[in-house]
Amino acid sequence: MSAFPEGNAIVYCQGAYNTPNGKTAHGLVRFTRRYRVLSVVDARYAGQDAGRVIDGKPKGIPVYAAIKEAVEAARAASQAATYFVVGLAPDGGRLSPAARADVKEAIRSGLNVDCGLHDYLSEDPEMAALAAEHHVHIRDVRKPPLPGQLHFFSGKIEQVASLKVAILGTDSAVGKRTTAWILLEAIRQRGHSAELVGTGQTAWMQGVRYGIILDSLINDFLTGEIEHAVWTAWDQAHPDVILIEGQGGLLNPAYPGGYEILAAGRPDVIVLQHAPARKEYDGFPGYPIQPLAHQIKALEIISGKPVAAVTVNHENLSPDHIPVACAEITRRTGLPAFDILVDGAAGLARVLERFMKEEDDAATTH
Repeated sequence: MSAFPEGNAIVYCQGAYNTPNGKTAHGLVRFTRRYRVLSVVDARYAGQDAGRVIDGKPKGIPVYAAIKEAVEAARAASQAATYFVVGLAPDGGRLSPAARADVKEAIRSGLNVDCGLHDYLSEDPEMAALAAEHHVHIRDVRKPPLPGQLHFFSGKIEQVASLKVAILGTDSAVGKRTTAWILLEAIRQRGHSAELVGTGQTAWMQGVRYGIILDSLINDFLTGEIEHAVWTAWDQAHPDVILIEGQGGLLNPAYPGGYEILAAGRPDVIVLQHAPARKEYDGFPGYPIQPLAHQIKALEIISGKPVAAVTVNHENLSPDHIPVACAEITRRTGLPAFDILVDGAAGLARVLERFMKEEDDAATTH
């Protein structure tokens, strides 16, 4: 593993910051080990603090209208930028013509490029030649390993003695990864060892220690790679708890996610992320999200394991309606509900401690 941070980053999110398509940028503003985030580029929020825009809390990360302004500001502050990180997460994972032009500008400005989309910029002849001319490198974070480097499911997941917690969601871009990071820290603060297995490009950009990029893997090896990542976290760290970041949503028409994690990661318990005010699947009008109770039932039938709690994404909820929404979820499902961006994850960590004790008791019995 390379030493973190690797350098100073400008996060590019033109036209998408503070929307579901800006979730990679949001993650990097909230937390990353891999970079020192200097600024965000999105003309719509120029002059504002990036943290205040998404969470109402300043992070000291300014938003600039254009790349040139961000580069010049970094130099003026004696913190020259070294990375241009594409913080966009559009449906389909493709780079628009306007964004491609901005990537070229970043390369001409002497910035290395990290991109987590399905367009492999390092294989684009024009981009590759431009990068070589300006002595910078391009990393395509979503580029999958070669087949010879991939793992097939073997059953070694059964060796993992840690409590395995899957952080799944009722939709894509609903906050699963953010919940996982905050919960990880809360569990550690309560005196337990814990590791996170990331499953997407943003977790990689945040510097997760163990992980894969699930949606770019060859299907035959997908479950084996999930198993291997979870097993590696256990084999190397032997933590009390392993959190597994979910992808998509179980019933999302474009991004069905969770089946492979349930089948191969074999979690002991599930935490389900949900946006109560979201009525249709992200980016797909006319496709209503199935009721929360229906999704909980589906997860529990498939996995044979319990959903322990619901974590709430408060998009389009007023602050005074958040506790009302949490109470309504508990009334309808019987499960505790938490908005951890507002209240932290200590309460959720306490819920999971009960399952840790059950695992310990079962191990002692056997």
